[in-house]
Amino acid sequence: MDSKALQYVKKLGPLIGLILLFIIISVMNDSFLEFSNLRNLLRQVSINAIIAFGMTFVILTGGIDLSVGSILALSSAVMANLIVTGTDPVLAIILAAGAGLVLGGINGLVITYGRVAPFIATLATMTIYRGATLVFTDGNPISGLTQDPLFHAFGQGDIAGLPVPAITMFLAFIILWFVLSRTSLGRKTYAVGGSEKVSYIAGIKIDRV
Repeated sequence: MDSKALQYVKKLGPLIGLILLFIIISVMNDSFLEFSNLRNLLRQVSINAIIAFGMTFVILTGGIDLSVGSILALSSAVMANLIVTGTDPVLAIILAAGAGLVLGGINGLVITYGRVAPFIATLATMTIYRGATLVFTDGNPISGLTQDPLFHAFGQGDIAGLPVPAITMFLAFIILWFVLSRTSLGRKTYAVGGSEKVSYIAGIKIDRV
């Protein structure tokens, strides 16, 4: 195998591994490839996938974020609390997304202006946000959420047989793929990850990226 073919295989390594995993599990369990099971898998992986799309940008710059799970937990707890206290579900979702934006922004400020290594900064905020979630919820699950059909459709609904969270995942993938491959921000993200020094000389505002 020549070097170009070998590099191509290495590039597709994760996809090849996923396909092999599907084949092995399918052989072990005849019902694995049933449409209902695949639909459930899509619904379950959509949350982690959307987080991974955002994490891709961070990793491409040479950074890391350990706090994404804790941010998800805290912003979700905020959303659930808003709903049970009478806030419109759609507004609660928007406010929770805003809370996640603020929490992630704090990470960015600590890393860029505080000059703290991403691993250390997000390890600290992971612990802080996780503790804040426990304090906010008093360590108990938040129950009694709305029966609003739109709210439930967003997480549990289906369109043309596909779960709404999976459709959201695909839309997020398309949008972020476009940003990363077709916009100035995407090119700057790759540049900063390649070499911060060269990016600085080229006039890229590294801290903003």
